[in-house]
Amino acid sequence: MKKRIYVLIVCLLPTVAFNQYNTWTKKADFTAGKRERAVAFSIGDYGYVSTGIDTAEVLLKDLWQYAPNTDTWSQKADLPGSARRDAIAFSVNGKGYVGTGIDNANALLGTKLKDLWEYDPSTNSWTQKADFPGSGGNGIYFATAFAADNKGYVCGGKWGPNLYSSQLWEYKPSTDLWIQRMNFPGGVRYQLSSFSIGNQGYVGLGANQDIYKKDFYRFNPGSNQWTQIADFIGSERGGASAFSMNNRGFICLGTNGGLLGDLIEYNPELDEWEIRCAYGGSERKNAISFVVNNRAFVGLGKGYSGKKASIQEYAAPNYVGLYESNHSCQIFPNPSKGNLRISTEISIEELQLFDAYGKCCFENTDVNSNYIELDLYHLPTGVYYARILVSNGQFIQKQIIIE
Repeated sequence: MKKRIYVLIVCLLPTVAFNQYNTWTKKADFTAGKRERAVAFSIGDYGYVSTGIDTAEVLLKDLWQYAPNTDTWSQKADLPGSARRDAIAFSVNGKGYVGTGIDNANALLGTKLKDLWEYDPSTNSWTQKADFPGSGGNGIYFATAFAADNKGYVCGGKWGPNLYSSQLWEYKPSTDLWIQRMNFPGGVRYQLSSFSIGNQGYVGLGANQDIYKKDFYRFNPGSNQWTQIADFIGSERGGASAFSMNNRGFICLGTNGGLLGDLIEYNPELDEWEIRCAYGGSERKNAISFVVNNRAFVGLGKGYSGKKASIQEYAAPNYVGLYESNHSCQIFPNPSKGNLRISTEISIEELQLFDAYGKCCFENTDVNSNYIELDLYHLPTGVYYARILVSNGQFIQKQIIIE
């Protein structure tokens, strides 16, 4: 029996999702106030935030510790080096590492930095380590960093007005040595995003000049090889926040010229990206993210109304039954002018439609049919993503284009 849907629901609450775990919760604001272009890392039961630029365009080098269990912030020892923005950070074996960046709000007046500092939480102290040797030893900013196989990795970045890097450098804390590894295969790039799953790193997005990208690559430290993975399904972007937990990677927020507020997850087992619940706060870029005991925290950054101090916690989905269904799904016409039909082999239980920014713009949670018609003339033209829950408890994800 045909079933026509007429009701258009704008999902104003970011916690609308297929299961109770795929949600965001507001946490205590960052005590030190609004800032963007900071860095973050985690050690044990705590997250740490350092550096960045505040609302007066003053660069910072303070360090703050966040305790998720009490939702409180406490100040720790300042970074001994220069105040900076667009630095890198990672953690290995119970120590945090912060380095590179630029020491002025105006890049033309700033000095590019190459120093690296190790933070020991047991003594609340910093130790200077070997300088980053990439980009000819001239320093770098807007690079990305991840940790894998008990080492830190720094990739890409910017070292001049029109000078960008595709280099990948490995830092081994046990010997305090840097080793150049195979260049990033996507070409020169800055404002990249990265995360690690297991002993491998994942790097992608970013921009070359003002051209934003959506390609993504996996790096295997053991073989020193890159492998291209599935392209990111959201908008091209730079300045996004990335994290990983439960053997999944996540990309959140960023800019493609405008500001973005979506959250998209990568499943390495299926080599697939899937839309998750849009960020619980406002859209922003150059935010921070860290994970403590399988709890992810994302915040700060710059939104349409200026710099932010807010922090949101993301509760990952319950992955039982979240693999994409093998049952076929037909959408016709696609592209369409706003009227289209969706048919599946087995009954559709629920349907959500997300725009390219990750916002839910249509929902029906009581379909119970294997054939539905949608009237979406109200929606602007563009690319949308349908997530369809079918009666066997699995999901189908499809792209829809409205002309």
